[in-house]
Amino acid sequence: MGADSETTDDPSEKLGRIDFATFALSLSTSALYQLGVVPGPDGGKRAEPDRVLAQQTIDTLEMLREKTRGNLDDEERQLLESLLYELRMQFVKAGG
Repeated sequence: MGADSETTDDPSEKLGRIDFATFALSLSTSALYQLGVVPGPDGGKRAEPDRVLAQQTIDTLEMLREKTRGNLDDEERQLLESLLYELRMQFVKAGG
C-alpha cells in the first residue's frame, strides 16, 4: 500500500473518537429527537413526540449513571447529571 492509503474517506475517521461524553451526548440528542424537541440528523423536520421511546432512552442514561457510579471523573459525572436533568424537564414539557 502506498502513502495514499493513509488518507481515506472512511466515515469513521471523520466522526472522531468515541468517549464517554460523546456517547452520553449522543443518547441525549436521541431522546430530544424522540421528544420532538430537535430536528433529525438530516436537519429535516422534527419528529412527532414518542414519549415511550424517549423514556427508554432516558432510562438508559440513568442506568448508565448507576453502572458507572464511582468510575467517572467530575466532568463526566456533571455532564451526565446535567443531561438527565434537562431531559427530564423536556419530558415533562412534552407531556403537555
